[in-house]
Amino acid sequence: MSHTLYENDIQRVQRCELAVPGSSPEMFEKALKSGVDFVFLDLEDAVAPDDKIQARKNVIQAINDLDWKGNGITVSVRINGLDTQFMVRDVVDLVEQAGHKIDTLLIPKVGVYSDVYMVEAMVNQLEMQQNLKNKIGLESLIETALGMANVEDIARNGASGRLEALHFGVADYAASNRARTTNIGGLNPDYPGDQWHAAISRMTVACRAYGLRPIDGPFGDIKDPEGYKLAAKRAAALGCEGKWAIHPSQVALANEVFSPPAAEVDKAKRILAALKEAAAQGKGAAALDGRLIDAASERMANNVVKVAEAIAAKK
Repeated sequence: MSHTLYENDIQRVQRCELAVPGSSPEMFEKALKSGVDFVFLDLEDAVAPDDKIQARKNVIQAINDLDWKGNGITVSVRINGLDTQFMVRDVVDLVEQAGHKIDTLLIPKVGVYSDVYMVEAMVNQLEMQQNLKNKIGLESLIETALGMANVEDIARNGASGRLEALHFGVADYAASNRARTTNIGGLNPDYPGDQWHAAISRMTVACRAYGLRPIDGPFGDIKDPEGYKLAAKRAAALGCEGKWAIHPSQVALANEVFSPPAAEVDKAKRILAALKEAAAQGKGAAALDGRLIDAASERMANNVVKVAEAIAAKK
């Protein structure tokens, strides 16, 4: 292993992140009872310009009044973009009025690290001003060509501060790249494979290199649960920890895909036990079920067990 290692100090279960428009307060209670790990209350794309200010008020009230923690939910808010007149008041009002109950802020359309730095500097000062005991984390949406071109720099520099996770925003990413599709997150019949494989893989590598959580974004067709699961499985295979849901019906699908099956957990534990026995005999490798296992197997098995333990602890 390299002597240079980046560890994520903040560990969160994030199998699914449910998007809830801030302009639709009738959806807040449903989100609370959805069984999701994360909820992001949205002030950005899901809210019409004329509704932005009221949506912000709705979100602040919901954060303060509803028992998110008691329902096992991590609370995030997607603020408006840095290129809008709404972002400054989003950050200021949220931290001043509900900062003690906010876990993370989700920054949309991050193109360069300085976008993250700007929000971080604001949160630093507001936390001191409010004398907050909790540290509000930051998460960034990689959803433009510029953001993907700079994703390694964003991850590397953000990892030393508040940045915890990167999310792949497939719809805006497609628009930014002028991709010939109007499909959100699904397969393109004109493309021989997964159109988003390279982008998700690049973001995931950047996250894993610098100790961040990689999260896959939305799947637009809520009437296609199998399509959603396939997209989630592709993201999981590349190393993503979770995926967005744009409807409560998608929550259980994501939780299923991103929770290690019992058989997989059992095998991982058997691998660890076999290697521990081999080490006691002075051996660096072992055989299990007719296959060679070694230190790399141990690292993969540990990943599975840690995820399973974190999910079990949450329950």
